[in-house]
Amino acid sequence: MRLKLTIAYDGRPFLGWQSQTGGNTVQDILHEALEVVAKQPLRLHGSGRTDTGVHALGQVAHFDAPDGGSMNPCNWVPALNTKLPATIRVMTCEEIQPDFHARYSATGKTYRYDICTDPVLPPLKAGLAWHLPRLLDADVLAQAVSLFKGTHDFHAFAAYRGNEQEDTDYTRTIHAVDLETLSDGYRIKFSGNGFLYKMARMLTGSAIKTAQGRLRLDDLASLLDQSPGIPQGKAPLCAPADGLYLESVQYI
Repeated sequence: MRLKLTIAYDGRPFLGWQSQTGGNTVQDILHEALEVVAKQPLRLHGSGRTDTGVHALGQVAHFDAPDGGSMNPCNWVPALNTKLPATIRVMTCEEIQPDFHARYSATGKTYRYDICTDPVLPPLKAGLAWHLPRLLDADVLAQAVSLFKGTHDFHAFAAYRGNEQEDTDYTRTIHAVDLETLSDGYRIKFSGNGFLYKMARMLTGSAIKTAQGRLRLDDLASLLDQSPGIPQGKAPLCAPADGLYLESVQYI
């Protein structure tokens, strides 16, 4: 029986999602909980990475339950949560078709970024929002984020892990970008068919820099769809991890 988990976590205590030597990643801690509950090692596959300090409201992962097990999907939720720290929670568990894959079956993702513009950052928001007490031009911010909608080469808005191939495809489609005004700031939401490494943070940082009057809108637009072989301009600012949340993963 293949099971699909929806997972939420506070990213502050962890070194991101992806399992790595030394542990203290969300995936490592979930692996340990699965092994305790199942009484045997199980492989857990996630929909994709989140970086150190990045949060999730709807990360998705799957695993194959042991043959002959007596637990139904709803039993796994409390069983795993009793073995997890309070900063990681399995929200739902459901049986899924055997060919489902959390990563390769995904058709899109939605990220949100929270910005607090209050003069003083409330302590309960520390690490959960980017504190920007400097005034922003909301109209310019709206114009800036709207530039990202559509299908573009986002090469200038990608960081690099060092293992990229020369023929890497940097084209992604952003289906929707929403800017919401909050009582203490703003929330930017990006929905697209895929995101490059640190792309959501670079889009946010560049839009903020534009809204602060430190980058022209036409210069921001020029960073999109740069021709191959021409020296590449880069996003001028990568927003911190604090305000970024993986909100959901979409499947057919």
